[in-house]
Amino acid sequence: MTASGTGPDEMSEADFQSLYDDLRSTALGALATIGHEQVLAAIREIHSGRTVSLAAPVNTQPAADDAEPAEHWLTAPADGNPDPSGLQFARDRIAMNIHGDVDSHIDALCHVIYNGTMHDGVPAGEALSPGGASEESIDLVGDGIVGRGVLLDIPRLHGVPWLEPGTHVTLADLAAAEARQGVQVGRGDILFVRVGHRRRRDELGPWDVADARAGLHPTALGFMANRQVAVLGSDGNNDTAPSATRGVAFPVHVLAIHAMGLHLLDYLQFEDLAPLCAREGQWSFLCVIAPLRLPGATGSPVNPIAIL
Repeated sequence: MTASGTGPDEMSEADFQSLYDDLRSTALGALATIGHEQVLAAIREIHSGRTVSLAAPVNTQPAADDAEPAEHWLTAPADGNPDPSGLQFARDRIAMNIHGDVDSHIDALCHVIYNGTMHDGVPAGEALSPGGASEESIDLVGDGIVGRGVLLDIPRLHGVPWLEPGTHVTLADLAAAEARQGVQVGRGDILFVRVGHRRRRDELGPWDVADARAGLHPTALGFMANRQVAVLGSDGNNDTAPSATRGVAFPVHVLAIHAMGLHLLDYLQFEDLAPLCAREGQWSFLCVIAPLRLPGATGSPVNPIAIL
């Protein structure tokens, strides 16, 4: 766990490009690592049958980290006043920014455009239009993602309730959390990395996360590649702010999505799951991720479910 700033934590653009090229050349296609064998093995992780949501409630209030919160309103009955007799239906609508800094969501592979292309060299100008993405949209995971989930609790490793904004989670942190928790991340796993972002927000209030947030150091993506992780999620943005890489604002998004084809889940919440895992000494579980069927979308609101 290291603090953002000058020194060895920073990466030059040349070092970042070298890491990008290395990860791109070794990536196997992340979701391809979850086969029938991995799903059946994940089912065997269930012991109590308890289910836990990994999503935060959708935010509808303006805040320092959410200038344009989701809008939710009742469309019927008119003015919220039902007739005293007869049959009626209460109805509502919701509108939201899928890729905001508060609500839990999954990024499609078309979400990251780097040097004019999307993952696997798809020209962004040809694949994207006002009507949506013709390639690499959230449609790719329309049947859902089911596999073995693993939670690595980095604040717990360091004996703190959360990592302070600007803190980097390193490859060494991930390996140390594995050893401390007695769990091994393997091929096809859905890896969740807790930085405590949601707990800090709940206890201290919202802040401008564009300027400061805890996340993964870019070099930590080597852990995902070596273990052949299928999906990566965090209770923050996955990326640290300020960025560790000069000239690249979201290096983890570029490496994971663009180079490796690794779907990211941002702004989840683990404050129900982490204490349960700690009490039961079980940090792996069956995980079900079911994005909305949004043709051509660059992502989706999401409510992952852990089943222990």
